[in-house]
Amino acid sequence: MAEVVDWAGMYRAALDSVHLLDKGKPANESDEDWADCVDRNVEHLKLVVAKDWPESFDLTPLNDAITANA
Repeated sequence: MAEVVDWAGMYRAALDSVHLLDKGKPANESDEDWADCVDRNVEHLKLVVAKDWPESFDLTPLNDAITANA
């Protein structure tokens, strides 16, 4: 039986990572903690975009966030 994928839910979670990265480092976060946060979210986005997505999803914001934070 084929696995059922919640593409919309996965896309929303990826956009949460994009938005977090776009907001930038919070004032109360250390540089080290922020760097760890960026690394985790970029790795998350890389895993997400590597999937075989239906064409109806625009992965541009995800790829842009990866590039901007690489």
